[in-house]
Amino acid sequence: MDAQQKALKILMTLKDLFPTSKTILNYVTPFELLVAVILSARNTDKKVNEITSKLFKKYKTIKDYANADLNELEKDLNKLGLFRQKAKFIKNTAKIIDEKYGGQIPKTMTELIELPGVGRKTANIILGNIYGIVEGIAVDTHVTRLARLFGLTNNKTPEKIEQDLMKLLPKEEWFNFTNRMIAYGRAYCPAHCKHQNCPLKFYITIKTTLHTL
Repeated sequence: MDAQQKALKILMTLKDLFPTSKTILNYVTPFELLVAVILSARNTDKKVNEITSKLFKKYKTIKDYANADLNELEKDLNKLGLFRQKAKFIKNTAKIIDEKYGGQIPKTMTELIELPGVGRKTANIILGNIYGIVEGIAVDTHVTRLARLFGLTNNKTPEKIEQDLMKLLPKEEWFNFTNRMIAYGRAYCPAHCKHQNCPLKFYITIKTTLHTL
């Protein structure tokens, strides 16, 4: 079985396990999703949702973030990893979107990745969820770990892993693939998993502590 055949079989199983797929980050407005995704780096989605449940009540518009006192915004985020850096990213990104884009989230990968704190992963999530535009595959820690575990890539950087996965999967599946991989990682195959109950354990190709049932 070559890598593409394996990828398609994994995809079929993921679709059976998770017929519907969407981000578990809570948001109402496009900018709230952008804030949540920026905060999610090095933090769990659950923790981000706890913080944003209060944050989104305090800061209701892009201008609110752009005009926020940086020290106060840092305090609002101080239970998250890298909170000082992220507070700066969010404030500066809000200012750019307000002043340069008239308060509208940019619609292109090129424009999005120029924003502070926004890389390809974040841009892919925004484009797919807000505009229905698919330009790539969002590669987070779950996707990185599982793609390597299943032998779909030998690379370690998100950018190279994304390119490998894009070659293996149909474009119409790119957007939902990330959410399904994340759901699979949470439900069946978290970090340090022994893989006894992993439905996809037979596709594992790297050395693991795989135990038989």
